[in-house]
Amino acid sequence: MNPVYLDNAATTPVSQAVLDKMLPYFREHYGNASSIYGTGRDARKAIDAARRQAAQALNAKANEIYFTAGGSESDNWAIKGAAFMQRKKGNHIITTSIEHHAVLHTCQWLEKQGFTVTYLPVDEFGLVTASQVEKAITPETILISIMAANNEIGTLEPIKEISQIARAHKILFHTDAVQAIGVVPVDVEDWGVDLLSLSAHKFHGPKGVGLLYIRTGVRVDSIIHGGAQERGKRAGTENLAGIVGMAEALELAVRHQPDNAMRLAAMRDRLIQGIKERIPDVRLNGHPTKRLPGNANVSIRYIEGEAMLLRLDFAGIAASSGSACTSGSLDPSHVLLAIGLPHEIAHGSLRFSFSDDNQESDVDAVLAVLPGIVQTLRDMSPIYLKKEA
Repeated sequence: MNPVYLDNAATTPVSQAVLDKMLPYFREHYGNASSIYGTGRDARKAIDAARRQAAQALNAKANEIYFTAGGSESDNWAIKGAAFMQRKKGNHIITTSIEHHAVLHTCQWLEKQGFTVTYLPVDEFGLVTASQVEKAITPETILISIMAANNEIGTLEPIKEISQIARAHKILFHTDAVQAIGVVPVDVEDWGVDLLSLSAHKFHGPKGVGLLYIRTGVRVDSIIHGGAQERGKRAGTENLAGIVGMAEALELAVRHQPDNAMRLAAMRDRLIQGIKERIPDVRLNGHPTKRLPGNANVSIRYIEGEAMLLRLDFAGIAASSGSACTSGSLDPSHVLLAIGLPHEIAHGSLRFSFSDDNQESDVDAVLAVLPGIVQTLRDMSPIYLKKEA
């Protein structure tokens, strides 16, 4: 069997078109964009062109795009930068209990610096509502940060509605859109967000490069100092090849998004339906319809996700689990717990995530081996055997 890669929510392979665009900037056009001689000026032109290219893909202005080292840095910069810039206005931040750790850990760190944070609960599908957000606003609220799409269960949050609430109350709104690009339409003007984070390796770009969109007129403190790069906002020699690659990947992802979304959703739905038909006691995690086109997250009762992953890997299939066992923690995913799953069910989760590289044969491969894997593991599970007795 050919290897089947279904963990695209974790990372994606760099596309050939993106790699071709990047290669000259490693050997031929390798200058430092801060240098005034020819190769430096060429590097600056390439970065400026990439900034315009990225801005156009997001319906933003070029001067609203700031390049970073990835989504985690972008989240940190947006939240810390906005919080400290507005500290005289207030010290309250609103987020949700299912954010990526780049947001949650940043907010927890800010609590140690004297800020207060409201972590909104979500419903059984992972949804938060605009009314919940509005009810949580206080006179001290300075920032709202809510992800566009959850990286584990794929639920799409009502970003436009929340941004309208934020704007009505004159509160900055940040969204982590790392999982959204290329699979749902992302338009910063339509969404009305003030700050937006992206990471290139989630949409067939290189690792180690991302961007932060900062709406014109919004001021955020810098968190990396030592140079005048990124118009004095983010120090550090620019990742020239990475920036060029990310802009190309972003343009391609946005251009092909409508067609890709339809194809991914069809494969996702066939996989979910096939698993439910072949395996009893399965639960779909996340919203049944308001979800990423390429995300299928299921909990399979009586067995652990890690054991299933290892056997899938042996069969040549790469997926992921909501269980954090491999990181040394006995607790399952904070997202699955937040939507109300008990530990024993949350531990039995699997996430399959598609990209435009996947084919229908990948769905067939999973459906061919997963039922047997589940039955083998259940036959060794004392919980399952007790149920069957």
